[in-house]
Amino acid sequence: MSKIRDILEMSDEQIRLVWKDAAESLFRLRLSAQTEKLASPSDVRKGRHTIARCQTVLNQRGSPMVADVPGDATLPTEQTKKIKKPKKSTS
Repeated sequence: MSKIRDILEMSDEQIRLVWKDAAESLFRLRLSAQTEKLASPSDVRKGRHTIARCQTVLNQRGSPMVADVPGDATLPTEQTKKIKKPKKSTS
């Protein structure tokens, strides 16, 4: 897992690779957490923090983020956005 200083020194492409690796490992950790007890539950938190650091640095640089990373640790897509239901009229 990378600390913020390491991430700041990376190029945008390297940050995207770290982000993708962290998201994939977080996805696998969440799957294994559903079926068995994790050996190190803190790895889930570390993965989320790494993803957040990468997104923050890319956002500060104004660089576009990719949305093809598996799992729900990515930016929301059209499929995951909640659709507002219209209010029922009382007449």
